Amino acid sequence: GPAHRTQMSRSDVLSLYRRVLRIARSWTAQSALPHDTDNERKYIAQEARTLFRQNQQITDPESIKRCTEECEARIEIGLHYRNPYPRPTYLPPMGLATQKGRKLRAQQRLRKQAKPVYLLSHDET
Repeated sequence: GPAHRTQMSRSDVLSLYRRVLRIARSWTAQSALPHDTDNERKYIAQEARTLFRQNQQITDPESIKRCTEECEARIEIGLHYRNPYPRPTYLPPMGLATQKGRKLRAQQRLRKQAKPVYLLSHDET
């Protein structure tokens, strides 16, 4: 059907992605230690790449909109708490890059049981 104005276009999604990478480049860790800043910048950029790549195959406008809203929520929360990681009370640290197979699936199960709605995008592979 014809695209409605409420739909997220590819360029909306890309500009959101670029916004996250911009935040990563200018991010300063709360501790102000260069080592922490460096790690957190890497994490933000890597997390963005992982999630945006995972969600690339989503074509349903409703899902795209939900994922971008979740992304924006994470940005707001991250900036507000000066903490790029999902809040520790909700879920184990993200080890997506290093975890494989069974361990990852177990972690995803845990995560599914205990996480806020705005992080749904993690499961949509």
